[in-house]
Amino acid sequence: MVPILPSISSPQDLRRLDRTQLPQLADEVRACVLDNVSRTGGHLSSNLGTVELTVALHYVFDTPEDRIVWDVGHQTYPHKILTGRRERMATLRQLGGLSGFPQRGESEYDTFGTAHSSTSISAALGMAVAAKQKGEDRHCIAVIGDGAMTAGMAFEALNNAGVAECKLLVILNDNDMSISPPVGALNRYLAQLMSGQFYAKAKTVGKNVLSKAPPLFELAKRLEEHAKGMVVPATLFEKFGFNYVGPIDGHDLESLIPTLENLKHLDGPQFLHVVTKKGQGYKLAEADPVAYHGPGKFDPLVGLVKPTTAPKTTFTQVFGQWLCDMAAQDGRLVGITPAMREGSGMVEFEKRFPGRYHDVGIAEQHAVTFAAGLACEGLKPVVAIYSTFLQRAYDQLVHDVAIQNLPVVFALDRAGLVGADGATHAGAYDIPFLRCIPNMSIAAPADEAECRQLLTSAYEQDHPVAVRYPRGAGVGKVPHLTLDSLPLGKGEIRAQGARIAILAFGTLLYPALTAGEALGATVANMRWVKPLDRELLLEIARTHEAIVTVEEGAVMGGAGSAVSEALQEAGLQRPILQLGLPDRFIEHGDPAKLLAAVGLDAAGIEKSIRERFAYLTGEEHSAGKTRASAV
Repeated sequence: MVPILPSISSPQDLRRLDRTQLPQLADEVRACVLDNVSRTGGHLSSNLGTVELTVALHYVFDTPEDRIVWDVGHQTYPHKILTGRRERMATLRQLGGLSGFPQRGESEYDTFGTAHSSTSISAALGMAVAAKQKGEDRHCIAVIGDGAMTAGMAFEALNNAGVAECKLLVILNDNDMSISPPVGALNRYLAQLMSGQFYAKAKTVGKNVLSKAPPLFELAKRLEEHAKGMVVPATLFEKFGFNYVGPIDGHDLESLIPTLENLKHLDGPQFLHVVTKKGQGYKLAEADPVAYHGPGKFDPLVGLVKPTTAPKTTFTQVFGQWLCDMAAQDGRLVGITPAMREGSGMVEFEKRFPGRYHDVGIAEQHAVTFAAGLACEGLKPVVAIYSTFLQRAYDQLVHDVAIQNLPVVFALDRAGLVGADGATHAGAYDIPFLRCIPNMSIAAPADEAECRQLLTSAYEQDHPVAVRYPRGAGVGKVPHLTLDSLPLGKGEIRAQGARIAILAFGTLLYPALTAGEALGATVANMRWVKPLDRELLLEIARTHEAIVTVEEGAVMGGAGSAVSEALQEAGLQRPILQLGLPDRFIEHGDPAKLLAAVGLDAAGIEKSIRERFAYLTGEEHSAGKTRASAV
């Protein structure tokens, strides 16, 4: 067959196709996704599962005039391919290339930037209400997954949307599979709705009977959408004021397109329940959608293969091992994750301590207050959560944990830059937003061994403590399998120099040591952002002429600001250079390249210090000699 996809540069081209061509187009889009993700890495299973739905939406609706908001957004590769970005898919998630998520600045078809879950219904409702107020006739569609549907924000939006008289369509993409298996009562309800298998069997029988009477068969096909609504209960969503339709097969274009066309002409909020399969069309991903959720580069003919050499132990793995070891020692420990079992390294903990493992679903606010309730009753909760996701539970962190001074440990994975996922997933802000909260302590381990020790230190405290650590591996310092701790609020001198002192917070200690060696500077591993080691800081300030702080976090309000405040409070004046992430959102790309771009690699740290303190590093003297010899 003649390929169709090369002729599609926009949804307008797609809408000119005959409907009979759409299955072939879907196959070509799926092949394009697989080919590109195998070369660049990225999200695979979720994108293979949304191909037909994406084709149908752009075929039926007048995009971009009609708005589509994709929840989470990591299932939008087919959308990108069909909206003029096919030729750039080879740059996916790379520095200067396409984002792995929708971005308003990237395309007019990306109507709303999404990367955290459960925001789509709120955003699409806002767009629909705005269209109504402005007198514009357009449809607004929110595509939300069953995992994202568990979040409170989604239900807040449904509650509001049910009384709004506007053109809003919510599509529940039900694949019974978020990143980690979805949990909770809602998921059980959706699983019952999946008894659309009953419908499928009834449909097969009906086809066999009615095929002998063609006129009745055609009538049955036209009534198919309504029959589904009669077979499957939809009380939950109808109580919110939606007209519920479904569930229907999200891979069957012959079912999807007529249903969408019918819904397009109905008034009021509509709710369409589609059932899809993650990894659809690629057997290896269908069999193991978790492994193929976000793979690196691989050969599609072979699939994922285990590395021949043992990879470095990651900080996530260090946390997972520590959690199991501490749980074996202390029966009070309870582990909590908001739907990130694999990502946070809690798979083994769940196996060994199932009664003390709690996956609360995509519900960060609930996770934190749930932990507070456990702590009130004498248990020791450990909340494993990405730095960027803790932002969603800030009020609970302050109001429910810190004000009551409850001993909750927050294991903050993905602190600092995260690479290919970009600004939405970067843990850039936890130091500024945590250190201003009374009763809260913050630890920043420099390597894997120190991470294990500081987790134990945090667990030993009787107040809330956050331990922040980055994605991936560090320098490869193997932790001891003991449960030793480090003193609260105490750092150490790692290299003794003169005149300039570099105070490093977290894993940037190692590039700071390299820069310090080149400069003859003192280097301190501060370990704790709060409480700050004031004794060490004041001693350094008294014996050095300038201070440099280094952190992989927002420089505004960060650890460097804490150092400056402490010196001011002590009445000591020293020139301070604060190095950290600048006041801008840093996009996706290779983490090492991103750190170098913002001057946080060894060369960048050294360069910044030489430029700022030239009079201490000899640069001014050397420059003067050069000018004199030139004269």
